[in-house]
Amino acid sequence: MSIQAEKTSSSSGREPAGVLNQDAVIRLERIHKTYHMGDIEVHALRGVSLEINRGEFVAIMGPSGSGKSTMMNIIGCLDHPTKGQYFLENSDVSQVDKAGLADIRNQSIGFVFQSFNLVPRTSALENVELPLVYAGVPAAERTRRAGAALAEVGLAGRERNMPNQLSGGQQQRVALARALVNNPSLILADEPTGALDTRTSVEVMEIFQRLNRDRSLTIILVTHEPDIAQYADRIIQFRDGRIRRDSPVENRKDATQVLTQLPAETEDDEEEVL
Repeated sequence: MSIQAEKTSSSSGREPAGVLNQDAVIRLERIHKTYHMGDIEVHALRGVSLEINRGEFVAIMGPSGSGKSTMMNIIGCLDHPTKGQYFLENSDVSQVDKAGLADIRNQSIGFVFQSFNLVPRTSALENVELPLVYAGVPAAERTRRAGAALAEVGLAGRERNMPNQLSGGQQQRVALARALVNNPSLILADEPTGALDTRTSVEVMEIFQRLNRDRSLTIILVTHEPDIAQYADRIIQFRDGRIRRDSPVENRKDATQVLTQLPAETEDDEEEVL
């Protein structure tokens, strides 16, 4: 699946009733998710319908238990809905088996998590290569693509560093490079700035905005932080398993501009690298 397309001019992700939106990377139709805990049914999602267009940068917010994590698991092909249909690039993936979902995740979706999820005793380059190993890409091509992905997130020259030789911000950049290396249709970022300080968080958001702008990469960001959500161009708020608000961001923050207003980083501020 390819992400190469022009960014839509509409941020709503919605089309008039009865009109199929061909530019929708994600289309959810009346999605329900119910978990059974003994005799108790937990309704995590209650008939959610949603469209996200190619090239949108969307922030998903909501309190714990609102359904946003369940929604991300379904969008990321980590779980099936109990009821309803999920179309990823106009292909219905609602009933695809586990092996098929694993293929979709590897080929079409890049994941970034708060905890980085890097392999500890493996270099930055080897961490980024992992999705390509699973995809069966030859070694020389893996090295080339992983090196290019690290350079794109500002880590050229750090290819041989182990995770414990990198700052938290650099580790998150490695995780982002790993998410990019297979040229996915979609990046799912779950609290990617949750473990980072203010300046490093803005630096990560600058990378997301640049990828969204320059590559028309579709990005979905889950965050509890309202100031981080302001770097997206659309915010979807969940509560009680339903979408309670879906609106464009007014006065969207520009991370490049924000960085110029933050105090300059000094050597004393930088984390020590072994």
